[in-house]
Amino acid sequence: MSGVHARGRGGAFPKSPGPRSTGPRPTGPNAGPKPTGPKADLGTEITASLVVFLVALPLCIGVAVASGVPAELGIISGVIGGLVVGAVRGSTLQVSGPAAGLAALVAETVAEHGVAMLGVIVLGSGILQIVLGVVRLGRMFQAISLAVVQGMLAGIGLPLMFSQMYPMADGKAPGTPIENMAGIPGLFADILTDRQAMIATLLGVVTVVLSFVWKKVPGPVKKIPAALVAVGIGIAVAALPGVDVKTLQVGNLLAAVSVPGGEQFAGLADAAIITSILTFTVIASAESLFTAAAVDRMHSGPRTRYNTELIAQGAGNTVAGVLGALPITAVVARSSANVQAGAKTRLSRTLHGLWLLAFALLLPQVLALIPISVLAGVLVHSGWKLFAPEEFPKMWRQDRGEFAVMTLTTLVIVATALLEGVLVGLAAGIVLAALRMSQTVIRQHLDEDTAKVVMAGNATFLRLPKVIEALEAAAASGRPRIRLDLTGVTHLDHACRNQVEEFTAQQRGNGVRVELLMPGPAKQPATETAPRTAETAPWAPEPAASAPGPGPGAEWFYLDTRPLPDDYLERPPLVG
Repeated sequence: MSGVHARGRGGAFPKSPGPRSTGPRPTGPNAGPKPTGPKADLGTEITASLVVFLVALPLCIGVAVASGVPAELGIISGVIGGLVVGAVRGSTLQVSGPAAGLAALVAETVAEHGVAMLGVIVLGSGILQIVLGVVRLGRMFQAISLAVVQGMLAGIGLPLMFSQMYPMADGKAPGTPIENMAGIPGLFADILTDRQAMIATLLGVVTVVLSFVWKKVPGPVKKIPAALVAVGIGIAVAALPGVDVKTLQVGNLLAAVSVPGGEQFAGLADAAIITSILTFTVIASAESLFTAAAVDRMHSGPRTRYNTELIAQGAGNTVAGVLGALPITAVVARSSANVQAGAKTRLSRTLHGLWLLAFALLLPQVLALIPISVLAGVLVHSGWKLFAPEEFPKMWRQDRGEFAVMTLTTLVIVATALLEGVLVGLAAGIVLAALRMSQTVIRQHLDEDTAKVVMAGNATFLRLPKVIEALEAAAASGRPRIRLDLTGVTHLDHACRNQVEEFTAQQRGNGVRVELLMPGPAKQPATETAPRTAETAPWAPEPAASAPGPGPGAEWFYLDTRPLPDDYLERPPLVG
């Protein structure tokens, strides 16, 4: 199951581990006990590793099948996630392996470039992740808008559900997400006319239902992973006389290893391969680090070291690439099972990889009894959790702008591909942030002989039409004097400044007196003083001797000191 779907739905910031003293540590006989890390119990760690193994086994196989590669490659990636990533000191309790969130991307890549090229792409992604971690860019991925992340997850989950409905009926998905969705009515018609397809579908439906309700079962039996229970039921039903559903085909684990050769590395000259490497790197890194934030919220132990964890994920993907296996990310289903089982150290997640390896080498015949429809049902449940439809109305209530970004990201991913959808979502998020940062409040008031325009906030090119509208309204008022007060503007970009100055010069050329108060301190030579004439400001106060005044041409320092109307502040903005 993909590692991100629960990562930050509740937020991307880990709980604080508690206050720490920043002063020097006392020494000597009365210094007191030294702080220690979580106390590990060997028996608990072993038990937790077995629980994680039972959760990971069907998921590794299911992700491999959904990715269009042999099941052995999913197990190999699970082993690497435990023995390689699990041994590195990045995130203590987070468990890694092949994730459902990348299944569609892997399937698309394999269909386009072949299984042999997958190793090169995963290897390149692993090396890039290591580089990003070494240059300390691990936390950079937390800067991604939460709406984009949720939209990405929904865009991954929705196609995953529809694509796995076909294997649930022992069928084959037509192809693209749109084609898969359009083919559902025909799939239902085929199920109703094929007894074996109906049996397979029922097994898949039972798996999905168990995945949703198993935790509500009373008693200690609910501690058994729902996926494992579904696999047991599926094996029992598949063994009944007259039942002929498709089961998993598992070969030799070592024979599945395919080290990339020179022909595959030559493919790096292809721009499409480089794009795939970048896509895998960004998506896998974001999934892993968002999962780390979510897992940190589940326990009070050591916090994740994001750059170290990114290096660990890169090391895992580098090894996976060399062996031609599936890409690795942190996976929240395994991680949460690890935490709930009472694990305190890295030992449990490392051991789970060892159990996967032993099972695949010693008991491969058991894997061949598992119905494909059961594994598809596990992934349909994973897809639903990724899609998380309840997040859409929640986002609508909280922030409609972010809701638009989230929905747009999801739709573009479903209609095109993952990378395109994420890029469009990021662009939409940046535009939304820019619009919100560029909040300009403009108020206008007409006096007997003066048109007053007061601006506040951030005046950028995004608000230039509103600024022009206010200036034109002041000019059209026909007043002999215009007062532009921009002292409340916290940021004035070049476009707006240029527009205001051009307007000022144009109106002065037409004989209109324009008072222009710009934001920030006045910049004049210290030796200049403002001449006091009747033409400029006969009623202005005498400037202090120590404060330099404006130059002779600095008409924008000509202030109208007459008080504003009493109801001025209560008037709504003209534009904003």
